[in-house]
Amino acid sequence: MEELLRYEHVDISYLGVPTVRDVSFTLAPGEILGIVGESGSGKSTLIKAAMGLLETEGCVTRGDIWYKGKNLPDLPQKELRKLCGPELGYIFQSAGSSFCPIRTVGVQLYETMREHERISKADFEARAMEMLQKLGFENGKRILESYPFELSGGMQQRIGIAAAMLLKPSVLFADEPTSALDVTIQKQVVEEMLLVRKTFGTAIVLVAHNLGVIGAMADRVLVLKDGEAVEYGKTQEVLTNPQADYTKALLAAVPKLRR
Repeated sequence: MEELLRYEHVDISYLGVPTVRDVSFTLAPGEILGIVGESGSGKSTLIKAAMGLLETEGCVTRGDIWYKGKNLPDLPQKELRKLCGPELGYIFQSAGSSFCPIRTVGVQLYETMREHERISKADFEARAMEMLQKLGFENGKRILESYPFELSGGMQQRIGIAAAMLLKPSVLFADEPTSALDVTIQKQVVEEMLLVRKTFGTAIVLVAHNLGVIGAMADRVLVLKDGEAVEYGKTQEVLTNPQADYTKALLAAVPKLRR
């Protein structure tokens, strides 16, 4: 199987304290990998490491993160920045808080695109309107002219997806994109991310608490506990026949409705 992204025996520490230990996985073009585990298990830390978002306190202390033959932790900041956006996209857990509240959505999306390519305002608006339409917005122009606080949580999350996808990255890291949304909007966001995969062939690394979301979206799943991988395999195999006691406990904790 062709590999687009590969983690090899990755250790990550914050202020010298190990947070992630010896985690390995691969991601193929167009594949969706789900990463699950309780809070503090290292899920978000894993994907932030690929994007250089660990800040000054965190670093990859062992192992490699390979993307198209480049080891991301070893890249100079300037070279990594060129990849972040056009090659590697990121959807933050709370997309609304990642936007500046006093500037319109359109201004911020345009600034993102201008950072990586030369594009006129007219060409940007055409591409943005097309993307917003694909993500279910009927009046894209009104969205571009809106401030983030004028949009609902679900709309902000879809704008977060649009911001990440405008540059058509090969890999999209999604950090719990449905966690702060009600069930109806969760379904909408899941459908839109699957549409992104279908439309652009984008590979997705999806961090989530919700095993229902993982079951609906992911081709493979990685289960983390205290920064270590306890199970890794095809999603349906892991969810229907888990081998690790921790995975069994996670599945047992999922609420079930009885008639």
